[in-house]
Amino acid sequence: MSEQSPLRLGTRRSKLAMAQSGQVADAVRRVTGRPVELVEITTYGDTSREHLAQIGGTGVFVTALRDALLRGEVDFAVHSLKDLPTAQPEELVLAAVPVREDPRDVIVARDALKFTDLPSGARVGTGSPRRMAQLNAYARGHGLDIETVPIRGNIDTRVGYVRSGELDAVVLAAAGLNRIGRIDEVTDFLSVDTVLPAPGQGALAIECRVGNTAQDAALIAALAELDDPFTRAAVTAERSLLAALEAGCSAPVGALADLPPLSAPLERGDPHADGHVVKEMRLRGVVGTPDGRTLVQLSTTGPVPETHDQAMALGRELAAEMLTKGAAGLMGERAH
Repeated sequence: MSEQSPLRLGTRRSKLAMAQSGQVADAVRRVTGRPVELVEITTYGDTSREHLAQIGGTGVFVTALRDALLRGEVDFAVHSLKDLPTAQPEELVLAAVPVREDPRDVIVARDALKFTDLPSGARVGTGSPRRMAQLNAYARGHGLDIETVPIRGNIDTRVGYVRSGELDAVVLAAAGLNRIGRIDEVTDFLSVDTVLPAPGQGALAIECRVGNTAQDAALIAALAELDDPFTRAAVTAERSLLAALEAGCSAPVGALADLPPLSAPLERGDPHADGHVVKEMRLRGVVGTPDGRTLVQLSTTGPVPETHDQAMALGRELAAEMLTKGAAGLMGERAH
């Protein structure tokens, strides 16, 4: 491979995947000085029409990208981190977890309605048991009457259900709408106190082969410049919680590790809220039944993890507490 031959970035074909991979490609060009070309790969999750909970969520958007990496068809791949199975293949390495986007869930509703202003009997679309559990629990606790409706599809499809009048609102991830420049369509940002996001939501994972060649090793070193240590520690703790609950990424598990002094300014949309000296990381987790009648929600706070093992331990400790409170019985089939 000549010094200036393009690096091949494997990406899913969806508009969102292409947008976020394009942003990573620009960053990789800056740190390597080399051209980067996108290689579009179709995954099982893109072609199946089944609901994610039925096809087992875990890995359905990831396997084809990883296979292309292992076959040497692409040099690195970009994933939405929340789609990654918690077990990391030995032949592949997460070379970088860049700075996280807004992790919150958002509502796109008719007539610019906020969640709490939805009319009695409002139909709210989401394909996520995690969102269903927490929205239904919140609604029940606040005297709201909503019906959660399972949906699938890309952002256009989901928003289309609202525009056509088929649904009153849909729930989406803020990060995805931000990345494709459509955040102005949001009618309500859901506080993480109302709905905890999926483990890793808002973060990207840049994955490549373990460095068996000088080229692989050089690429890992270059990609490492895009890594954000706080984001990596946070998502490692969240995914450790998910793994310790033995739950796949379609399970009704929400988790967020954040840095409490920064969390409120970041929720207000102030990206420069990092003037504080942060010494503690808070990890919150929730598991619930989709009807929201039963939730196990706990949190723990500890020193900001400085190593991978410390971040993993934070997640495992909270998961153990949640299991003693009955979390295992709320997850339906446990992933194996």
